[in-house]
Amino acid sequence: MKRISDRNRLILLLGLCLCLLFSQLLTTAAAEQTATITSADGILRLHILANSDSDIDQDIKLEVRDAVLPYFEAANSYEDARSFLLQHGDQVQSICEQALKDCGAGYGAYLQLGTESFPDRTYEGTLYPAGEYDALVIVLGNGGGHNWWCVLYPPLCIVTPDGEIVDTEELDFESDLWDWIKDVWARWF
Repeated sequence: MKRISDRNRLILLLGLCLCLLFSQLLTTAAAEQTATITSADGILRLHILANSDSDIDQDIKLEVRDAVLPYFEAANSYEDARSFLLQHGDQVQSICEQALKDCGAGYGAYLQLGTESFPDRTYEGTLYPAGEYDALVIVLGNGGGHNWWCVLYPPLCIVTPDGEIVDTEELDFESDLWDWIKDVWARWF
């Protein structure tokens, strides 16, 4: 295999650096385009508090989440989602209790529909600033564990076509450009 001269390596390295700089500039520009909501009106959030921070209770919290979210997919408006809760709160409660029973949890759940404080959070490029929002709060057992939240309406709790919930904090993003750069670097250097 023919060796690359030092001059060509320097040119390649400078080219890669320019590509990375350009990529960073694009990422920064996209981040600056984040929209911010200006009113909590018409937004219904979901807040689930686990019984404790044990691994089992954290897993149970996610099972309850997975059981509840599909019931809100049909909501076409804030009013639809809120109406569903007011008319079928006992059904949502039963879904939570069944999920707890299926997991072998020795505690129950209770639901609250009201106003809840939330921290800053960005969903799909929109910043939902810290503040008071209408929310369905599901407390599992003592409610002393880490929580999970999302936006029920507009529907930003991401669900796959198979009905599986996507935890956006656990998504891995890949870059074909970065993979190509690593491949070139490994072959040439």
